[in-house]
Amino acid sequence: MPRRSIFLLLLPLLLLISCSLLQGPQQLTIPTPPGGTPFSSIAQAGPLITDPEGNVIEGTNPDLRTLLEQVSRQNLVGYVQTLQGFNTRNTYSVTDEEGLGIGAARRWIFNEFIRVGNGRLLVEVDEFPVNQGGVVYNQQNIVATLQGTGAHPGVIVIGAHYDSRTIDPLNGSSFSPGANDNGSGVAALLETARVLSSREWSQTIIFVAFAAEEQNRLGSTHFVTERLLQGWRFDGMMSLDIVGGRPGIPQSVRLFSPGPNGSPPRQLARYINFVGTLYLPEFPYTLIDAEDRDGRYSDHISFLQAGIPAVRITESQEDPNRQHNSGDTAEWLDYDYLRRVTQLTIALLGNAAGAPAQPVAPALSPMAEPGAYILTWIPDSAAAGYAISFRPVGTTAYPQFRYVNASEAGNVAITGLDPAVQYAVSIAGLDGNGRIGLFSAEVLTP
Repeated sequence: MPRRSIFLLLLPLLLLISCSLLQGPQQLTIPTPPGGTPFSSIAQAGPLITDPEGNVIEGTNPDLRTLLEQVSRQNLVGYVQTLQGFNTRNTYSVTDEEGLGIGAARRWIFNEFIRVGNGRLLVEVDEFPVNQGGVVYNQQNIVATLQGTGAHPGVIVIGAHYDSRTIDPLNGSSFSPGANDNGSGVAALLETARVLSSREWSQTIIFVAFAAEEQNRLGSTHFVTERLLQGWRFDGMMSLDIVGGRPGIPQSVRLFSPGPNGSPPRQLARYINFVGTLYLPEFPYTLIDAEDRDGRYSDHISFLQAGIPAVRITESQEDPNRQHNSGDTAEWLDYDYLRRVTQLTIALLGNAAGAPAQPVAPALSPMAEPGAYILTWIPDSAAAGYAISFRPVGTTAYPQFRYVNASEAGNVAITGLDPAVQYAVSIAGLDGNGRIGLFSAEVLTP
C-alpha cells in the first residue's frame, strides 16, 4: 500500500491521540444506566453532596387545585345521557344513521373533543377493521393529542372504551345503553380533556376513546401496535372503565395493577396512589394485585402485553346485574362519585405532565460505609429539585423521600440506611410548585 494511503488511514487515530495529550488525563466513563444514555463523567454532575437537605418538596399545586374545582357535575351527567341516547354503541350497530348506533357515537365524540379542546387538541380518527363471520366492520378509535411544550419524547395515555353491548356481543340493534360500562369512563375522559386543555403542559397527553373493547380489546390492540411500529415511547397508560359508582358504595376506587412490587405497572400504580392521596385523601385507591377482575379485561391489558406500564381504574364495588344489559342506564349512577374520579384523573395527569419529565434511572454504587450509596444522574434543567426514594424491596408504598435541590443534584451520597435491607432506588423531578413527576425505573442496591 502506498505510504500516502497508510498515512491517511492513520490520520484520525493520530489526531485523537494528540487531542488526548493536550487535554491531560481523562476520567473514566460511568456505565450506561438502565434505559438511558451514558453519562460522560461524574464531573459533569458536579461535586459529591452528602445527605443533602433539599427544601423543594411535593405538595398540592394551587393552580391544579383550581382545575379540580372546575370539574362540572352537569357536564358529566350530560355526557352519560348523550351516550345512552344512541340506543346502542355495539361494534356491529349501524354507522350511517344520525343519532343512532356506534357511527353516530364516534362522530359525536370526535366533535366534542374539538369543542372542548380550546384549540389545543389535535383530534384524529384511528381506523381499523373488525372481521366477523367474513363481514368487515370498519371501526374507529378517536384520538385527541394535547401536545406538550417540552422536549421529552414520551407520552402519557388516558383511555376509555365507548362501545357497548348486551348479553349477546353480536347484537347490534337491541337497546344497549352502556351508561356505566363505559359511558362513565368516556364522560370522565371528555371532562378531563376539557379541563386540562385550558393550560399548556410540559409532557404530551393522549386521550383515546377506544372502539371494540368488548371484542377482546381490538381497538386498543390496534392502537398500541401501530404506535409502537411508528416508534412511540409510552411513559404510562390509565384506563377508565366502569367509574360511575352508585349511591352507598365505598368512596374509593380500585386500581388493578399486577405485581411484583418492582414491576413497571406496580411502579405506576404506586405513583398514582401517592399523588391521589395528596389531592383527594378522602377518596383513596385500593390496590388490587391483578391485571383485572377474574375472567374480565379492559384496554390497559393491550398496553401491558406490549410491555408498557398500565393500570385499570374502576369503581369500588360493581353491580353485575347492571352490566351488558338494558339496565345499565344513566339514572343509576352517582355523579358526585364520577366527579371525584375525574378530579383524581386530572390530579394525576396534572402532576405527571406538568412536573419535570420522567428521568433516567440513576447510576448507583455502594460506599465503603455500610448503608451508604452514591447516586449519579444528569439533572433536568426544568427540575427545581428531586425526590429520592429508597423503597425496601417487598413493600408496596413509598417511604419518606430524601430531597435534593437542583443546584446540588446529580452526584449525591445518601448515608444512614439499614445495611441489612435491600432497597429499590428511584428518583422523580419536582417543579418547585408542589408537582412531582413520574419516578424513574428502580435500581436495586446490592
